[in-house]
Amino acid sequence: MSRPSDDDGAAPASPQPDAPQSDSAQSDSVQSDAAHADGGAGAWDDNELLLEDDRPRRHPRLRRVLIVLLASGLILALMAGGFVWYITDRYGGNVTRLPDVFSSLDEDERPAPPTPVEGTDDIPMTFLLAGSDSRADGATTGEDATDDGGSERSDVLMLLQVSADRRSAFAISIPRDSYVPVPGYGTTKINAAFAYGGPTLAVQTVEQLTNIRIDHFLAVDFNGFKAITDALGGVDVLVAEETHAFGVTFTQGVNHLDGDEALAYVRQRYRLPGGDFDRVQRQQSYLRAVMATVSRDNLLTDPGRLDDFVLAVTGSMSVDDELSNLDLASLALSLRNLQPDNVAFLTVPVAGTGMEGTQSVVYIDMPPAEAMWSYILAGNLAEHLGEFNQLPAVPR
Repeated sequence: MSRPSDDDGAAPASPQPDAPQSDSAQSDSVQSDAAHADGGAGAWDDNELLLEDDRPRRHPRLRRVLIVLLASGLILALMAGGFVWYITDRYGGNVTRLPDVFSSLDEDERPAPPTPVEGTDDIPMTFLLAGSDSRADGATTGEDATDDGGSERSDVLMLLQVSADRRSAFAISIPRDSYVPVPGYGTTKINAAFAYGGPTLAVQTVEQLTNIRIDHFLAVDFNGFKAITDALGGVDVLVAEETHAFGVTFTQGVNHLDGDEALAYVRQRYRLPGGDFDRVQRQQSYLRAVMATVSRDNLLTDPGRLDDFVLAVTGSMSVDDELSNLDLASLALSLRNLQPDNVAFLTVPVAGTGMEGTQSVVYIDMPPAEAMWSYILAGNLAEHLGEFNQLPAVPR
């Protein structure tokens, strides 16, 4: 045979020595040759077995993209979690906690928890709100609050309940001089409960009076009203007739109040025809004005004002330590659809006033009061509001 010429375009191949094979490799080679020779079931089928170079290749670029997406999602989740932590800590951490408000109460003697709305797990939430007298020597809320439950008496006592669907609520004021049984102290003024035994005794007294279970205790210092009002840029209240208190003149009609004026407004009782009863209505009127201002101005569109307002509110609050920061944030979110028109302000039915020893007291009218409590327990107070005294459109 002749050698291929250079014109064939292929360089002559140099013979390569066969590489030594291991015993296993030789065995595999023999089996493969046998299979090809036999053409049997063990033979390679080009349609069933692809050579390594023909197998589908993995896409390293797609894998890198997926890794980047997963990492980005993880970072965003951590950022979101950090933001939630920041918000709850910034506002919830601004609230003072009152320790062991409920821990010493005998569960067997307390009212039963409310029954969830049929077909849901939703239940109403009930607060006992105590508004402290800003004229006390020592603070009763905030970081400077004293641990002594008897540091002062409460000027405001309200039963607040938010409906199970969080779309309606009511606030029932209990006059501070209401003459009621206080466990361990006989029958006396209801505000004495807060002085004698702090939040725990106040809760126990109201639960015994109403047979309504209190979920949480909330105390607000009147001094906080100044910061709340100023954070809103003032609030508007209606006044029935001109009055004067603490150096402030309230004219008949609409009054735009700043923080100091708002504090004077909610504290006044002298020179008001109804005394404490008119002051109760003013306190309710102030709360209604705050809600109306927040709703009207839509603070969600003004993050700076919203931040100032929430800090002012939380800074003036003290709550029981069973209400966590996350609970507060969740409650605030659930109340986003609560409108001022769906909040009813009432006063517990009163039979009149009188004297007990040297004390001027208020007597609760028990038959209608017990009807009020029963409506609350049945969840249908909204259907019976006309039976009770509500906040007038224009308080004194």
